[in-house]
Amino acid sequence: MSRLLIDGRWVDGVSSQPLTDKYAGRVYGEMAVASSAQVDEAIGAARHAADTIRMEPYARYQALTGAARIIESRMRQFIDLLRDEAGFTRADSENEVRRCAQTLELSGEEAKRLAGDLIPMTAGRGVKDRLGFTVRMPLGVICAITPFNSPLNTLAHKVGPALAGGNAVIIKPSTFTPLSAVELCKALIDAGVPGKLLTLLHGPGGSLGRQLLADPRIAYYAFTGSTQVGREIQQAAGLRGTQLELGSIASTIVCHDADIGMAIPKIINAGFRKAGQVCTSVQRLFVDRRIAPDFVPRLVEAVRATTFGDPADPRTVIGPMISEHHARRAASWVDEAVSQGARLLTGGKLHGRVFEPTILRNVRSDMRVVCEEIFAPVLSIIEFDDIAEAVAGANASDFGLAAGLFTADLHTALNTALALRFGGVHINEASSARVDAMPFGGVKDSGHGREGPAYAIREMTEERLITIAY
Repeated sequence: MSRLLIDGRWVDGVSSQPLTDKYAGRVYGEMAVASSAQVDEAIGAARHAADTIRMEPYARYQALTGAARIIESRMRQFIDLLRDEAGFTRADSENEVRRCAQTLELSGEEAKRLAGDLIPMTAGRGVKDRLGFTVRMPLGVICAITPFNSPLNTLAHKVGPALAGGNAVIIKPSTFTPLSAVELCKALIDAGVPGKLLTLLHGPGGSLGRQLLADPRIAYYAFTGSTQVGREIQQAAGLRGTQLELGSIASTIVCHDADIGMAIPKIINAGFRKAGQVCTSVQRLFVDRRIAPDFVPRLVEAVRATTFGDPADPRTVIGPMISEHHARRAASWVDEAVSQGARLLTGGKLHGRVFEPTILRNVRSDMRVVCEEIFAPVLSIIEFDDIAEAVAGANASDFGLAAGLFTADLHTALNTALALRFGGVHINEASSARVDAMPFGGVKDSGHGREGPAYAIREMTEERLITIAY
């Protein structure tokens, strides 16, 4: 059973909710739900901890890297948990755990090298006998609000830099995946993080989340989720800091000179891993019309060979979606597109919560499978005659998180990368390519701020100027 972590103590909630696995619907645990009074108590305790507990940078480094080792040692436990909570296959679970450990390691390294700048005070006319420098100081209480589709690594990308910067953290995970956050907190405490610096609260975003947003004792909000909720957070935060990783309709472009043998496996992985429930999953695939007669059949053949079903089966590549509601919505969008003239090349069938990997062709820009985030294993092919046409199509969205581009031409690669308005453009990779050390975030309605420990730690600390006259 999940419990709440308040003021360094594991406590029961005011109520509990059963948790069911995402494939068969079997009850595997319970989630404790926090009351309003518990949330208020938790925020006060976190604020007090931020004001009174000081971990030296090296101690932060030791705790974060120690937690990474502990998480790796509990791989089997996490694989089973992620299968039940998120419907992850073995491969997706192992990748999630390894990336979580790496993110904590990177955060620990940043704790050791967080520093300010020496200011050239005497560069001003008439200024002499003065020194100036800046230091990075903790903000206080960081609130991390995280989604179901990466319940360990996305949380680590918020908690790791926050702790590395000397802050206290309040964690509000998705109600779909609460136990992953519990186990991450246990690993951090076992590694030496003072329990009072970590707060874990479970409950619905509509009530618990809004209470967290309304409390001025919280200095900063790190959120991954929908653009609609992101707007609410930004409005409520006011002058307080935010890092918002929001919605996306990710595009990948395949040029006529692309290495098709390299591109297809990367596109399939990017489009369908975690059942397509990744903000950077390939949703719109732009293919040069000259190579479409060869490329499209090879892509379809490879997708048809991709296994789907029970995530407990080690052969399964694509497991269930997070809920039956999400799966039925995706199926209805595909059916709608087909009724409007789209051609279904493969997939399109629903098996409980498992939606077959699906490829559509002959889509229009006003179809929901193209113009809204589907967050499912569904990929729409859009053919183009000129690279400028593909760039315009990819940019014709309110979102701008990530894009991919396959080409053998350096001129095309660099010019297209500069023309695509996305937070990240990956050449000879699909849109979901990511290394946890890199800056990650979007533009436009995909949000602002950057994940990646070296970048997030600066957002989760404030710069203080100190000058000395002598």
